[in-house]
Amino acid sequence: MLYKFKSKNAGDVIMLESNGRKVLEIIGKDAGPKGIILPEQMPAAIAALQAAIALEESKDENHDDAHVPGDGLGLRQRAMPFIDMLQRNYQSGDDVVWGV
Repeated sequence: MLYKFKSKNAGDVIMLESNGRKVLEIIGKDAGPKGIILPEQMPAAIAALQAAIALEESKDENHDDAHVPGDGLGLRQRAMPFIDMLQRNYQSGDDVVWGV
């Protein structure tokens, strides 16, 4: 399954199920097949994602041997397009939806 996030002010953001589920869990949303993020929920969602990215990166810095170059993308790379989508839609007052 794929998560396809749609909005009026950004291109679609498509994630594999595991990545989409993780992002939705971080922002406190049900990772169901359909959903919506309202503009008033976006600042908290952006903050939660940025905090999760910082936490992941601090863990990587403390355990340099745990990260092998080329072993995959981190949360920052996966979440930044989604964060950009949230920021654009928050500024314009539009919703972000998936599964619709």
